Amino acid sequence: METFKKLKQFYWPYRKFFFWSLFSLLFVTGISVVYPIVLQVTIDEVVGQERYSLIPYICIAFVGLMIVKGVATYFHQYLGEYFGIRSVYTLRDALYKKLQRLPFRYYDNAKTGDLMSRLTADVEGFRFFLALGFSELIRIILLIVISLSVMFYFSVPLALVTMAVMPFLAIVVYRFDRKVHPAFRKIRKSFGKLNTRVQENISGMNTVKSLSREDFEVGRFLNRSDDYRSNFITTSNIWSKYFPLMEFIGNVSVVALLAYGGYLVVNDSLMLGELVAFFNLVWLVLGPLMNFGFVINLFSQSKASGERLLEILEAEEDIQEKEGAIIQDRLNGHVTFKEVTLTYAEDDDSALKDISFDAPPGKTIGLIGATGSGKTSITQLITRFYEPEKGEVLLDGNPVQDYGLKTLRKNIGFVLQESFLFSTTIKENISYGNPDATMEDVMAAAKRAQAHDFIMDMPEGYDTLLGERGMGLSGGQKQRIAIARAILIDPAVLILDDATSAVDMETEFQIQKALQEVMEGRTTFIIAHRISSLKHADEILVLEDGAVKERGLHDDLLVNGGPYQRIYDIQYQDKEKIMNAANI
Repeated sequence: METFKKLKQFYWPYRKFFFWSLFSLLFVTGISVVYPIVLQVTIDEVVGQERYSLIPYICIAFVGLMIVKGVATYFHQYLGEYFGIRSVYTLRDALYKKLQRLPFRYYDNAKTGDLMSRLTADVEGFRFFLALGFSELIRIILLIVISLSVMFYFSVPLALVTMAVMPFLAIVVYRFDRKVHPAFRKIRKSFGKLNTRVQENISGMNTVKSLSREDFEVGRFLNRSDDYRSNFITTSNIWSKYFPLMEFIGNVSVVALLAYGGYLVVNDSLMLGELVAFFNLVWLVLGPLMNFGFVINLFSQSKASGERLLEILEAEEDIQEKEGAIIQDRLNGHVTFKEVTLTYAEDDDSALKDISFDAPPGKTIGLIGATGSGKTSITQLITRFYEPEKGEVLLDGNPVQDYGLKTLRKNIGFVLQESFLFSTTIKENISYGNPDATMEDVMAAAKRAQAHDFIMDMPEGYDTLLGERGMGLSGGQKQRIAIARAILIDPAVLILDDATSAVDMETEFQIQKALQEVMEGRTTFIIAHRISSLKHADEILVLEDGAVKERGLHDDLLVNGGPYQRIYDIQYQDKEKIMNAANI
């Protein structure tokens, strides 16, 4: 029960609904045990003693009991479901909030499909046990205890003979639980992997079709589906082995009951009505005991789901806001790195090695280098997406850890290399970071990003609904909307992570021209592969293998004969060759 103890905070606040459901269950269970007693009275008193005048009273009592049982069943089921639904609502809310707080490091290894599976199938599996499994377990215990009490009241020897096989049934149930729980754990994992495969395939459908890899993707899906099928068959095999054995043990008990009970009736040690009642009562014991396997099934599924949910809830939040953090609306944007080293994983090489620079407000820093040289890593440390292994990152003279996360990130405009747009209107996408912005502010930001014209050409203008991930827009259009979104929060620090890579040269020139006004008075970091995007920077850092190999102005770096000049020569010599070929 350790898993359920850890998740207690989500269902215990709603315990009153659970206990009222159990109170209703007492009536349902008690009346179920009364039925055999009514049958015994009918046979022994009415038929045996020929007291037929009792029949109307027995019928009225029986109808009354059915009405009470029906009402109690309604409240039991409704309150039980309400308890489960309220509990998992709180749980799902906590899971989603936790996912918002988890750092980038967690998502480096997480699979989207698996996370979706946990927030849907696993949460639902946990709810099902809360709503049904707990109460079913208690119903089984109540039925067994009450039924056994009545059986011992009728005949102690017959009750002992009938219950002689119960220890064997308990052993089988225990062994079934030991086998079925790992099997359900595998089912949950394979289902998460299957979801991941579907999600990745749908997200990458353009790539799949453009490379004609549909058959390959079908094969990969079938492998995951086959794994899921295999785990389900294994679990079904466990069920198929144990349930006939449980039923066999139960039937042995019934045979013993009929043999010894018949002997007692013949010798006038037991009345016929009592034997008939005994026969019904024994199934109120055996049925729940065999149904105990179903409860174990629910418990195992719920436990496996709960363990997967706890993996999220207990994941380490290594990026946390310190107590007494600095909270303010506007920062100046003075960024300083002091001998900063960053390693993403314990056994990996350092992504950044002893990086130091100073960027006062209004200064533009250009970052250039090969893929994997550490350009993006620098900007991710400013926003505290990751923590440095060594050294300090300062903002306005204070370590970035001293600021509240909202204060820090509200003052940093971040345009990622791959622009992500939500499935909503263009206006809501641009104002995502500043939802209180007016329509005039949104339009002004779009104009600065050279996005206003193509937005107005759309049928609904700024109210145009975008498809998933901005489907329906070109790469350059999505990039310009992302730039407008960053501009609208009026950041103290502006980070452009290859922000113009998806636009043509003419549009890039227009955006760069517009950004000159936006960048004024802000600390700006420009990550680019094209020198034309950052040659006007106040300082250019040339990175190789996580270290700064060169730094300086564009003109100075061109005469050093270092990596920057080599990049320049490659880009512009190729350009000259293309132009010469065009002239020919």
